[in-house]
Amino acid sequence: MVSEKSVVVIGSGFAGLSAASFMAKQGWNVTVVEKNTTPGGRARQWKQDGYTFDMGPSFYWMPDVFERYFAQFGKKVSDYYELERLDPSYRIYWSDDHTDMPASFEELKKVFESLEPGSGARLEKFLAGAAYKYEAGINNLVYKPGRSLTEFMDWKTISGVFRLQVFSSIKKHIAHYFTHPKLRQMMEFPVLFLGALPEDTPALYSLMNYADIKGGTWYPRGGMYAVVDGMYRLALELGVQFRFGENVKEIQIEKSAARQVITDKNVYRADAVISGADYHFTEKELLPPEYRSYTEKWWNKKIMAPSCLLYYVGLNKKLTNLEHHSLFFDVPFEQHGKEIYKDPLWPAEPLFYASVSSLTDSSVAPPGHENLVLLIPVASGLEGDTEALRETYFQKIIRRMEKHTGQSILDSVVYKKSYSVSDFVHDYNSYRGNAYGLANTLMQTAIFRPSCKSKKVSNLFYTGQLTVPGPGVPPSLISGEVVAKQVEKAFR
Repeated sequence: MVSEKSVVVIGSGFAGLSAASFMAKQGWNVTVVEKNTTPGGRARQWKQDGYTFDMGPSFYWMPDVFERYFAQFGKKVSDYYELERLDPSYRIYWSDDHTDMPASFEELKKVFESLEPGSGARLEKFLAGAAYKYEAGINNLVYKPGRSLTEFMDWKTISGVFRLQVFSSIKKHIAHYFTHPKLRQMMEFPVLFLGALPEDTPALYSLMNYADIKGGTWYPRGGMYAVVDGMYRLALELGVQFRFGENVKEIQIEKSAARQVITDKNVYRADAVISGADYHFTEKELLPPEYRSYTEKWWNKKIMAPSCLLYYVGLNKKLTNLEHHSLFFDVPFEQHGKEIYKDPLWPAEPLFYASVSSLTDSSVAPPGHENLVLLIPVASGLEGDTEALRETYFQKIIRRMEKHTGQSILDSVVYKKSYSVSDFVHDYNSYRGNAYGLANTLMQTAIFRPSCKSKKVSNLFYTGQLTVPGPGVPPSLISGEVVAKQVEKAFR
């Protein structure tokens, strides 16, 4: 039986794909409109000259969230893609040496002990608290729509609020357990690239340490795009219709309700609209001024997570002395952190991340070649994003890689594509060219994030990294589920 209710989902990133599938499961006719020619949004794939690159996310954490997602449709992750746990999870390069993060917890404790006697036992205590935050945070906070304080008024959430440590910083929390600067940076890493300075991030987010150390770092065979492809295929199986290469121009409002989504090619009537496009873009460009929930002044006060300067590089030789994931913490973080969050500037000496997925998966590069993705976190909204600037940073970080790995790299580059602030704006209509959304500060969590339901349009909803629960791939899957429940609730 065909449903009489129809919903248009704008955007086919992780959140849009998730929302579309949950809406189809609830019996709705679902049409996804995507401006790009393939699904995935920021997690698109780029292929060139035999190289395959994940354009966005490359860390696969929190495998339980993905399993839960597919299980709700009677499926398993293994129905769509193959996973391999990486060991070591990643490598960190310091100014003087490097540290590998082994998959084995017992081996990891030995690494901690080698840097600071007694820290292995303290790591166990730290992770016991992080495990509680992970379970309580996922079950009692993350899956809630964040539309009212009353959602959090159940006794389990209230009684656990102090154990969740939402009012203290993760920097202080980590410093309570560990003294060695390398250990502190290792534990601060999960929040460094994804939201805010450690001193401004609630200790609640030590749940990310639990996800890292206990949940492990995994690799989907074929790259992170294998996850996008799996979610896309599931959506097709559920009857979702996709319209690629269509730019949404307007959400037409009648009597405070969204009635039509107008693209550069078609007009779609809908009983409900879910925007997985950039929240700010949806409000400012697709809605009449009187139907916007938030003013430009309100948006300007928001603290953005970083943008990125990315490079997709093909090498005509194999590399040694590198792991699948490597973090280059060989320069002081304080200055770079200030240049991202406090005094936005192109960084003088940036920390950066390198992914060489061809070390694990031979299918993503020609035989005897390597694919390399480099990422420098930079402040959102920076001006002066020129090719000359990008080349300067490329030379700078490649030289540092060469120094630490003891091999030439620059002379083996046969393909290179860069991507940064202006590209995020152009390809994703990204507010201030952000890559990750809003920073994970206390005053930008749950009810303090932009609402997943419009305050002015009765049947307009939002999903993705600028609304609940926040940035990252697992939260985006959850965001789609959360908003689908809100739509169904509104139409009961």
